[in-house]
Amino acid sequence: MNAATHLRQIVLRQVVLCRVVRALFLVGVVLLTPAARAADVDLLLVLAADVSRSIDAAKFQLQRDGYAAAVADARVLDTIRAGRNGRIGLTFIEWSGIGAQRTVVDWMTVGDAASAKDFGDRLLESPRPFADRTSISGAIEFAMVQLARAPFGARRQTIDISGDGTNNSGRDVTELRDQAVAKGITINGLAILSETPLPWNPEHTNPPGGLDHYYRANVIGGPGAFVMVAKNFESFGDAIIRKLIAEVAQGSERGREREREPQSRRTGAR
Repeated sequence: MNAATHLRQIVLRQVVLCRVVRALFLVGVVLLTPAARAADVDLLLVLAADVSRSIDAAKFQLQRDGYAAAVADARVLDTIRAGRNGRIGLTFIEWSGIGAQRTVVDWMTVGDAASAKDFGDRLLESPRPFADRTSISGAIEFAMVQLARAPFGARRQTIDISGDGTNNSGRDVTELRDQAVAKGITINGLAILSETPLPWNPEHTNPPGGLDHYYRANVIGGPGAFVMVAKNFESFGDAIIRKLIAEVAQGSERGREREREPQSRRTGAR
């Protein structure tokens, strides 16, 4: 075999190897497409907490502690593990006025005690970002952006809005709600009631018909959407546990049984 023939054989081998590597790369790209990732987790859940100026330091800490404890609660974890994939995708954002939204805990999977503790540790270590007006519409818009950039896929996407007042800043909240619902996103609400109205704006925290009525009429939407109520910030922890269990269970047999319950039982729970 002369040198020219030997060289051609080496070049040919390299060409074949490059084609094999390229084919394997393309296979990997296909496997990582959203369609192929559709069952990575059972639910993509954005926890969106109100940190507007009506939330004082004590209420803020009660919210943070409540979320951290709820995600790690054994009942919540049992419900997560009962899903097809046994885990959910979770991110935590805090929101206030126009442009005042921040991701506190970025996307991560939660499916066991260790991952739940990791979520809680990250949440409790982060400082409060701001205290401005109340733009629920801005929170929904920001949450939709987070869902679009999630690093894993799910058949269900939910935004979980908790707050103690009406939308008083930014775009019409029903407009953003309808945009989210059109994308197949469910928005649930946790209305935190205030025993004493704000002196300077009493209808913000205590609107006609109550804050839970406002949330039902203006904030929630999508398949199986619901509102739960916390009588006050002290009862927030228990309310968020019940809410997380309901959100994770939606779509499962446990969730379908719950959907057959009378509306008054699901939205009137305190």
